[in-house]
Amino acid sequence: MAGARGVAIAMYCVLLASYTLMAADRYLFPVLAPDVRKAFGFSLANTGLLSTIFTLGLGIGGLPTGFLLARFSRKMVVLTGIVIFSSATALTTVVPGFWTMLVCLAAQGIGMSMLATSMFALAASYFSGHRSAAIGSVNFCYGIGGFLGPYLAGKLRQSYNTWHAPMISFGLFGFVMVVLIAATVRPWFSETRRVVETKTDRGGAASLANRNTMILTVLSVIHGLSMYGFLGLYPTFLREVLHYTPANAGKVIGFFGIGALLSIPCGWIGDRYSPKLVLSGSLLSIAVLGYLFFQESPTMAMRELLTFLYGVTGSAVLYVNLAAYHVKSLRASLSNRGSGMFVTTLYSGAAFGGYLLGGIAARSGWLTAGEIQMSLLSLIGAVLALALRPSEMSL
Repeated sequence: MAGARGVAIAMYCVLLASYTLMAADRYLFPVLAPDVRKAFGFSLANTGLLSTIFTLGLGIGGLPTGFLLARFSRKMVVLTGIVIFSSATALTTVVPGFWTMLVCLAAQGIGMSMLATSMFALAASYFSGHRSAAIGSVNFCYGIGGFLGPYLAGKLRQSYNTWHAPMISFGLFGFVMVVLIAATVRPWFSETRRVVETKTDRGGAASLANRNTMILTVLSVIHGLSMYGFLGLYPTFLREVLHYTPANAGKVIGFFGIGALLSIPCGWIGDRYSPKLVLSGSLLSIAVLGYLFFQESPTMAMRELLTFLYGVTGSAVLYVNLAAYHVKSLRASLSNRGSGMFVTTLYSGAAFGGYLLGGIAARSGWLTAGEIQMSLLSLIGAVLALALRPSEMSL
């Protein structure tokens, strides 16, 4: 039994490595966006849309992936997702203009959605007694990717003096992971249904049409708009307004990934404390950070600290526990639909985060954009979270 569990953990680590790679990959374009904007002459709003449009694919793919997982193996869905994601990454370097690039970046999101939804469902099933912490382990790897991706993007960009180099390199890495997963991950692990086999449906709603899921849906949209507006365009603010080098801009945004490394203990917090407290507290923290980010006076070290704090509150706490509460709001046997609903709602909002932030910044300035899209929306979400009913969530 111990040996089988060790093998299972090893296979889980292979899957987590692929998730780390995909997470790093999705940070490439925001760091390279100023180069793409210069090469094609895109507006700030359109550049922001390109920086976050992959999340539209994530949103579109979330719920359908939940249904695919009910009909096909998780391993097959994961491999298909990585192939789509990696192919789209490499193809961005050969497209002729805005709309074709938009399609490629959106396709990235569809592939990422297939991987993310499968990983959340697998984590919640195999580690059924600690679902928030298990989902936290997935986001922990997102944090590693979030740190490495911007740094490597900046380094490869400067070393080869072209924005094509990072995109092609990471596209090829994805196909290496496809071969590794196909060779090492076994169906007895990837297709586990432990949460159904060992847990009866104690609590939780029988369908997506319930109070908690509806509130969590709105909170996910709010967080998607806020977080991915920041991730999509903050590097552009650093490079174009503060004149940071690509490497330094990547270094600052990489601290978001370092903050996300606390996802496992923050998931543990979500397993033990009221959703009202966890969600409202983190949203209030983001409201404060949203005001501070676009001040022009902080030093680079202070910006790294602020970005780290946002990684903790926005990713390790809020992202992880929103995902877990979506699962917990439904019966245990509906975990695939819960994870799919989370992915769809958060990333549907995120798809337009960069476009909205860029549009507000172009008209009213970066500071106003942060106050509206991060601070105000987060304050609304903090109040709304108080209306959740934790007693109606599954045990």
